Amino acid sequence: MRLALFHRISEGATGAVYPGLYFDDGVLDYQELVKEMDHHSPQSLMVDIIDHFDALRPDLERLARRGRRIPFQEVRLRAPLPRPGKMLNCIGNYWEHQSRDPRPLNMFLKSPDAVIGPDDTIVLPNFTEPYVFQHEAELGVVIKGPAKEVSRANWRKAVFGYTCVIDVSARAEGRSTWRQGSWMGKSFDTFGPVGPCILTADEVDDPNNLEVKFWNSGELYHNYSTNDMEHRVPELIEWASTLMTLNSGDIISCGTNHEGLGPLQDGDTAEIEVQGVGKLTVGVRDPLKRSWPRGVYVGPNSTNPATVAARAAGQGR
Repeated sequence: MRLALFHRISEGATGAVYPGLYFDDGVLDYQELVKEMDHHSPQSLMVDIIDHFDALRPDLERLARRGRRIPFQEVRLRAPLPRPGKMLNCIGNYWEHQSRDPRPLNMFLKSPDAVIGPDDTIVLPNFTEPYVFQHEAELGVVIKGPAKEVSRANWRKAVFGYTCVIDVSARAEGRSTWRQGSWMGKSFDTFGPVGPCILTADEVDDPNNLEVKFWNSGELYHNYSTNDMEHRVPELIEWASTLMTLNSGDIISCGTNHEGLGPLQDGDTAEIEVQGVGKLTVGVRDPLKRSWPRGVYVGPNSTNPATVAARAAGQGR
C-alpha cells in the first residue's frame, strides 16, 4: 500500500491537504476514514495515520477495491512527510564496488525545513562562493516509533515504510561538503525532496534488494542496487535508535552510491525512482544561472551501466 498527501487543483494552492492512496493512475481520497485524527498539520496527520495504521488498514483495503481514483491531472501531490521530526542521513554508506575495509557508520541531521515534494523546485542558494550542487539519490526509511535501542534482530518493528529522498548537497571541491560540515552543505531550504509517497513495509521483502535510479533532464545518472549498502538497514535502525529515540514520521536516508554524481543547475528536471515506491520529480532553479560540466563521477570498478558508458566515452571525471 502506498500513502500520499495531496491537494485538489480545483481548490487552489492554499486548499486543504488530503490523505490519499497512491496508484499508478491517480490517488484515492480517504479523508473520511481519518476525519477524527490529528489535522493540526499535514505532518501530524500522517504521523497519526502511521501510529494507527494497523487499525485503519482493513478500511483502506475495502476502500481501495471500490473507491474512485482521482486522476493525477486533478491533484497536486505534496511531500508525504512535509516536516519530519528528524532526518538522519548516512554519510557515504555504499561500497561502490571497491575492495577495502568497512568505514565506520556515520550520520548527520538534515534540516526538516529542507523538505519539498513532487513538482516543487530545488532553489540553489544565492551565494557566490565556489560550490557545485550535486544530487544524491537515496532510499528513505520511514520510522514507526517510539523506537529506542532496537536490536538488529527486531529492526522491522521500527520501520513503517519507504520513500524516495534526494539529498541535495553543496560541495566546495570533489566530495568535500561545503565548509566541511555535512549538515551545512545539505540543509539549505529545498535541499530535501521526499516522495512521491510512502510504500508500507509489508510490500518490501528486503530493503537491501531495491533498485534506485536518478535522471537529470532525462539523462540517467544514478543506477544502483541497495544490496551494495555498506551498513544495511537493520544496522542503521539499531545504531540510530541507540543514539536517540526515533519517532513516527522520522526518516533515515540510507546514503548513496556516489557513482553517477553530477551537478544540478538552472532549468534541470530531477527525477528519482526507488523500486516499488514510484518516481519523484522536481525542478531546479538558480537565481545566479551558474553552470558546471555535465560529467559524472566514474569509479574505476563501476558496474553502473551509465557510468561504464561514460567512462568508455571519456566523459567522466
